[in-house]
Amino acid sequence: MDEQRVTIAVEGGVADVRLNRPDKLNAIDPAMFAAIAAAIEQLAALPGLRAVVLSGEGRGFCAGLDMASMAAGGSGLDIHARPYGDANLVQQVAWGWRQLPVPVIAAIRGVCFGGGMQIASGADVRIAAPDARLAIMEMKWGIVPDMAGYALWRTLLRDDVLRELSYTAREVGAEEAARIGLVTRIADDPHAEAMALARSIAGRHPHAIRAAKRLANQAADASAASLLLAESDEQVRLLRTPNQIEAVRANMEKRAPVFVD
Repeated sequence: MDEQRVTIAVEGGVADVRLNRPDKLNAIDPAMFAAIAAAIEQLAALPGLRAVVLSGEGRGFCAGLDMASMAAGGSGLDIHARPYGDANLVQQVAWGWRQLPVPVIAAIRGVCFGGGMQIASGADVRIAAPDARLAIMEMKWGIVPDMAGYALWRTLLRDDVLRELSYTAREVGAEEAARIGLVTRIADDPHAEAMALARSIAGRHPHAIRAAKRLANQAADASAASLLLAESDEQVRLLRTPNQIEAVRANMEKRAPVFVD
């Protein structure tokens, strides 16, 4: 992984992941695409991981594509190739967060535009600073969102709202973003708030948290019958396991649980 583009620090089962190109507002160049995909792969294989906080170094979350860098170097990417299952490389940097087995919380400061908006949308939860600015920006450049945005936004935004934002490239502030579903909530210090939430999640039964994310990921397009069956299957795998018994005992004894990954 290119350490100049993405950093990862792990403590207590929580990974603090940061896009690390602050001089460019974390704009995405070819090296950033590769580094984010590598970071997702590294996290997916990390033992003991329970939650992820995703943010950007410096003044902004991500300004979107570095158009000059992409034009100068050329992406050399076959967008019809699918090296990541259902996704190509540019889709993986957003879709991959949704596919990680643990919850991902995005902490958004400053700008979150275009590709950056799609990356943030891959998170389970988005916490934004009051002065954050967000946009589905691609139409400004005469293109459409193609980093998994539509697959992610269908569970976040009302259809007509998504159409308006994608047709116009209009910027929205944090309050409007929270109202329409682009962000979950607003906090003065989104990174601190995201870390606190991640630590809270990390204190829960880890296998139950992963099961809940699997169910949530199916909710958008699974049939009622398959989703009902999936609920039952997940519950059977959890009931009477040592961690589930520990969760019950800890609650009854009014103490912090001790789980085994």
